[in-house]
Amino acid sequence: MLLVCSSTISAVAQFNNNLNLPDHDSKKFHFGILLGSNRAYYHFSHNKSFLAQDSVLGIESLQSTGINMGWLVNMRLSDYFDLRTYPINLIFTEKAFEYRFKYPDPFVKEDSLTIRKVQGITLALPLQLKFCSDRINNLKVYMLAGGKVEYDFAANAGEKNTDRQIKLSNFDYGIEAGIGFHFYFPVFVLSPELKAGWGFRNVHSRNETSKYSNVIDQVKSRTISFSLIIE
Repeated sequence: MLLVCSSTISAVAQFNNNLNLPDHDSKKFHFGILLGSNRAYYHFSHNKSFLAQDSVLGIESLQSTGINMGWLVNMRLSDYFDLRTYPINLIFTEKAFEYRFKYPDPFVKEDSLTIRKVQGITLALPLQLKFCSDRINNLKVYMLAGGKVEYDFAANAGEKNTDRQIKLSNFDYGIEAGIGFHFYFPVFVLSPELKAGWGFRNVHSRNETSKYSNVIDQVKSRTISFSLIIE
């Protein structure tokens, strides 16, 4: 046990004392890859028809876990500011709505609690401004904020929709903000990052004939993601 603790302390001390990649931040451009996970859900509002009917007693948006994969391009603006984007950035999600029915229909496999899943394969193009702290040995803290546009290839607003599905449009836009840390190693920089995203567009294509859709008014996306970036 003492040997393990001694080795750990020695490794941490060596990491802090040896300045790794001293010229990394002075480069005009650098690139990286991203792999992460996300928790996604929909923020929605009820339509006025929700109060006028007695079939749907309640609706809830459920969170689910997905994955993110991306390719980072970072441009240095100054000692403290960078501009960055992800030309290739795929987000896989599976959001869901949970309905409470007073009169479930057993012929379409409905229960008193019925879940309708909404799968997403989204290509996102963000543009972020990053503010960095001074480097302390092999550690640097940064914050970021910016906007994004998204296109969901799996949005179910096509011909495959039925009255038992939620129709959503493909295109969305919004903002995101987060915080991260740069850890400088001898041959790469590892950056754990926590980020939140807010969609601004109402992506709901309301269907008057669907009891799943006509009780909902606006639907907007919300995402919290944790990523590891290697530069």
